[in-house]
Amino acid sequence: MISILIADDQRLLREGLQTILQAEDGLNIAGLCENGLEAVRMAKECRPDVVLMDIKMPLMDGIEAMKQIKRELPDTIVLMLTTFAEDRFIVDAMAGGADGFLLKDMPSRIIVQTIHEAINGNVILPAQVASRLAAKLSVLSEERADTLDEAKIKERGYAFTERERRIIVLMIEGYTNRQISSMLFMSEGTVRNYVSVIYNKLGTSDRQNAISILKGLLIE
Repeated sequence: MISILIADDQRLLREGLQTILQAEDGLNIAGLCENGLEAVRMAKECRPDVVLMDIKMPLMDGIEAMKQIKRELPDTIVLMLTTFAEDRFIVDAMAGGADGFLLKDMPSRIIVQTIHEAINGNVILPAQVASRLAAKLSVLSEERADTLDEAKIKERGYAFTERERRIIVLMIEGYTNRQISSMLFMSEGTVRNYVSVIYNKLGTSDRQNAISILKGLLIE
């Protein structure tokens, strides 16, 4: 049985999702919340498998609530609910640890399917969200790549391919392999292989140590 917490400031949407999901075998609604503070409190109390989190809510927005839940309950899957695909919300949510997005106007069968896919470890990005995210990250990675100090890289004897540089940029920003795979449209296994190559070039097998070294390659 998959337990689900729904957080949205619109009562109609909260109760509508509850009606749809509780009619499905294997899904159980653990609770309903109308703001981010309530979502964090209830998540700690009922420890749901999945949280459906609206982005824009009073008292505490959904992104901050998601970050707090992921810190306290890292195994809890948080899917952000949105009616739009604004760049800053997408990037902030993914950087904070969101497991994916659900568009509020999705058909009910797709919502149910998405929840099961998330439980199975897939990052959930609807096409509209994925395209906006890819465009934004392409710009961000290019801008961030320009901040790598070529003199420092050469001085320390490193040599990185263009793909490795893109992954390095996202590693420095704090993204996980799973998130990077979604953002760069690569399999998670492929990302792990690239990260391993980067580790080897840096002479470390520890991610935090690698990130520390990589940050030292930035232009001051």
